[in-house]
Amino acid sequence: MLEKKFSQLIAGFRGHPDLGRLNHGLEKEALRIDKHGYLSKKPHPSALGSSLTHPCITTDFSEAQLELVTKVHTSIESCMQEMEEIHRFVYDVLDDELLWPSSMPCMLRGEKSIPLADYGKSNIGQFKRVYRQGLALRYGKYMQTISGLHYNFSLPKTLWAHYAELLGVDDTMDFRNQCYLGLIRNVRRYTWLLVYLFGTSPAVCGSFLAGRAHDLEPFDGESFYLPHATSLRMGPLGYQSVVQGRHYLSFNTLVDYRESMLPLLSEPYSQYEELGLQSSNGEFQQLSLSPLQIEAESYTPIRPKPKAKCSLRPLLALEKHGIEYVEVRCLDLNPFFSTGIDRTTLYFLDAFLLFALLIPSPRDSQERWEEDQRNQTIVVERGRDPNVELMVDGENCSLTRSGRPILDVVIQIAGLLDEVDKGSTHVDAVALQIEKLQDPSKTPSARLLQQMATWEKSYYRTIETLSKQHRDNLRSQQLPATRRQHYRELAMQSHREQHELENAETSSFEHYLEDFMQFERSE
Repeated sequence: MLEKKFSQLIAGFRGHPDLGRLNHGLEKEALRIDKHGYLSKKPHPSALGSSLTHPCITTDFSEAQLELVTKVHTSIESCMQEMEEIHRFVYDVLDDELLWPSSMPCMLRGEKSIPLADYGKSNIGQFKRVYRQGLALRYGKYMQTISGLHYNFSLPKTLWAHYAELLGVDDTMDFRNQCYLGLIRNVRRYTWLLVYLFGTSPAVCGSFLAGRAHDLEPFDGESFYLPHATSLRMGPLGYQSVVQGRHYLSFNTLVDYRESMLPLLSEPYSQYEELGLQSSNGEFQQLSLSPLQIEAESYTPIRPKPKAKCSLRPLLALEKHGIEYVEVRCLDLNPFFSTGIDRTTLYFLDAFLLFALLIPSPRDSQERWEEDQRNQTIVVERGRDPNVELMVDGENCSLTRSGRPILDVVIQIAGLLDEVDKGSTHVDAVALQIEKLQDPSKTPSARLLQQMATWEKSYYRTIETLSKQHRDNLRSQQLPATRRQHYRELAMQSHREQHELENAETSSFEHYLEDFMQFERSE
């Protein structure tokens, strides 16, 4: 069914107006740092609202780690505009603190200096906090201070109907699931390319490495790096799990995905059993004893996501309601942009994800997954090495020769999108990535190292300088009074919602946790 010639699909989509109405959303993590350059010890600012119930300003692992979330948008311009507005409002509230614009963290003063996020006394608030206690216990707090940017993507319903018609099939939930899973398999296969093009973490602050074994080289007295690295965040020193790294997840069907995820979510893991579900004083310190406490702990470069408003745990929601959208998770924060990403990158991602949806998607396997993992590791550590080679379908191939055929097809998709938009933004975005492929010095990872050398500053001092520039630029473009009032009202409403939630609680946390962890229940 999905093997229809690519050229026929291109022709079938040409001029369809809903190509200009793809669904986009952004989620960006960012550390708050104090005036001395260390992670802030202040609680989440009350003026930003409740981190539990606010729709667009919350926290991630730490009380000092903001997570800024846009609504779903049908244009990249409006999506970026909202993210910029959220940043301006945050800086309206922050006093002498900065938002750290890079994925690898600021200066750290030890695990005890990293405060866990606090979501209040409701059951869901306790659940979120215990989950983070489990992460700290399993991986250490330093790893959790690494930040990233997630891109959420989906097709509008009318475009799904048109796609099904082109293929001569019914537009069913199973059809959409199959297509989204094909997209995910292709993105996993080409994650190395996204890491090369957009990786922006080739160096780290020396404080991040305290007491850790590593093979990085000293850049100066305060920084460490690898000369040809792209994204240390996506490598062994980054947001990774050794336990998960041994376990193959299949995305061939939703049944396969469920069956490969279930052992991670339900079977005890000896090391976590030894740690115990509760501490010596009887307080919960993990949600479960399994390799994954919940689905969110799975560190895959892309995830299938169910609809947001659903009381079922994600694995059950996917099974019952299908895949609503995909979440791309392999993007570093780009410290050269105040929002961590720019419009050009998003225009490329739309073309790339549509490419991943439309081209044939070979079934995955243990062997293919291992090849994908190897390629990602190679590009993380040596992606800009002109002699680097990848393994593609069992054969060695240079990175440039591997990437160019992919981008040559992506640019065709970009042309389709530009025909509808009556511009050249998508094609221009892909052309820029082709330049990076041909010239590694144009990649953001190379640019960051070049900036450090030009300024003769350490990783920390370079990122600090960029963060101050972003703060000044954002504050120079203040929000209109009506938009500022909008965010203030959202903050006040979120506090009211948290208060109401806590007052309405009737069951114990133990019962709440037991109920959530069930894999067989209905809404």
